[in-house]
Amino acid sequence: YPLDQIRTDLSYVEEPEAILDRQDRVKRKKTIPFVKILWRNHPEREATWETEESIRTSYPYFLP
Repeated sequence: YPLDQIRTDLSYVEEPEAILDRQDRVKRKKTIPFVKILWRNHPEREATWETEESIRTSYPYFLP
């Protein structure tokens, strides 16, 4: 990570870089859209499935 992005407590903010996949999962009677997120400065094998809603809430600029 660039030094200007590391906080004084040595943490940093994770930023999504790309959507690798989309998937609808059925939970009980609801269908919930998930997206597989590639995180900045992480390899593809560390991509995670997140709810589309949580990504929209946390990173409103990211999803169209």
